[in-house]
Amino acid sequence: MAETATTTTTETKRRPIYKRPVGIILLLVVFVAGLIGTGWWLYARQWEETDDAFVDGNIYPVGTKVAGQIQTVYVMDNQPVKAGDVIAKVDPRDIQARLEQAQAALEAAKADADAAKTNVELTRANTAAMLQQGEAGVQSAESAVETAKSQLASAEADVTSAQAEATRREADEKRLTALDPRGVSQQQLDAAHATADAARASLLATQKRVSAAQAGVSEAQAKVSAAQGVLAAAKTGQQQIASAEAKLKWAQAKVGQSQAEVDAAQLDLSYTTIRAPMAGRIVRKNVQPGQYVQVGQTLLAVVAPEFWVTANLKETQLSRVRIGQPVDIEVDAFPRRTFHGHVDSIQAGTGARFSLLPPENATGNFVKVVQRVPVKITFDHTDENEDLLAVGMSVVPAIHITEAPQTQPTQHEEQTALLR
Repeated sequence: MAETATTTTTETKRRPIYKRPVGIILLLVVFVAGLIGTGWWLYARQWEETDDAFVDGNIYPVGTKVAGQIQTVYVMDNQPVKAGDVIAKVDPRDIQARLEQAQAALEAAKADADAAKTNVELTRANTAAMLQQGEAGVQSAESAVETAKSQLASAEADVTSAQAEATRREADEKRLTALDPRGVSQQQLDAAHATADAARASLLATQKRVSAAQAGVSEAQAKVSAAQGVLAAAKTGQQQIASAEAKLKWAQAKVGQSQAEVDAAQLDLSYTTIRAPMAGRIVRKNVQPGQYVQVGQTLLAVVAPEFWVTANLKETQLSRVRIGQPVDIEVDAFPRRTFHGHVDSIQAGTGARFSLLPPENATGNFVKVVQRVPVKITFDHTDENEDLLAVGMSVVPAIHITEAPQTQPTQHEEQTALLR
C-alpha cells in the first residue's frame, strides 16, 4: 500500500500544469484577460469616450423691461411656445397715462414751434420794412436839407438885394432932404420918405426870411439825424431775427425731446406685453397674476429645442480628435437608444482656465493635473431628439477617431466662414 501511494504522488507531481484543475483555471483566466485586453486595445484605437459629458442647450431668460403689476399669465411650466407668443402682460394703465401726457406735451411743443416760426417770419418782414422805411426817411430828410439850404441861399440873396435897395432909397431920401425946400415939393419928399421906409421894411422882411430859412435848415438836419437813428434801429433787426431764430431752434428741440418721450412711452407700452424670444419650452416659471415686478426681473426661461453635447475630454484624448468626426452618443435616460452626432468644435481653452477662480501655477507648489477641454458635439438632424432630450442629462459620447471628418461643413466652420 505504501508503494502504491508513493507511486500515485509521484505521478501527480509529474502531471503537466495544463492537466491540473488549478492550471486550467489559470489558463482560462489568462485567455479571457487576453481577449478583454485585445478587445479594449482594438476599441481604444478607434474610439475616444468620456462619461464627463452632458446635454447642453440655449436657455433664454425672459424678464420684464418695465415695472408694474402682472395682469395676466398665459403659460404654464414645460409648455411649448413659439417665437412671439404672448407669455404675460403687465398692467398698462400707468404707462398709458404717461404716454398721453407725453403726447399732450408734444402737441404743446409743436404749437410753440409754429408760433416761433411765425415770429421769425414776422420779424424778418418787419425788419425789411423798417430798413426800407429808414433808408427812404434818410433820403427824404437829406433832400429836405438841400431844399432848405437852397431856400436859405435865396433868402440871403434877397437880403443883399433888399439891402442895396434900402441903401439907395435912403440916399435919395437924404439927398432930397438936403435940397432947398423951395426947389423940392412936399410931395417928392413924402414919396422919398415912403420909398425909403418901404425899402427898409423889405430889408427887414428878407432878413426874417433868412432867419426862417436857417431854422428850416436846422430842422431838416435834425430830421436827417432822426431818420438815421430810425435806420440804425432798423439795422438792429438782424439781431432780432437771430434771436427769433434761436427761439425757433429751442422750440424745435423741445419738439424733438417731446417726441422722444412719446416714443419712449410707446416703447414701454409695448413692453407691457411679454413675448417669447424664440420657440422652446417654458421652465423655471416664477410669475403669478397680481405680482409686482421690477425692471429686469427674470420671470421664467425658455429652453430652445436645439441641443448639443458638451464633452469634457482629457487633454491626452485630443491627439486624434478632429472636427467633423462621427460620434455615437448614449444617454443615461435612454439606455436602449444610441444617438448620432459629430464633433462641431473644440474650445480654445481648458475648463479650469475659464472657471471662476482659474489656477495660478506661478505661485505656490505646482502639481501637474491632467486638464479637460470641452468639446461641442452636435446631434445629426436625422435624430428626432427634441422631445426626448433635456438640458443637463448625462451622456457618454464615443468619438470614432479612425474615420475621416465629414465633408459637410459643421456649425463651427460655417460661423468661421462668416467671420472671414
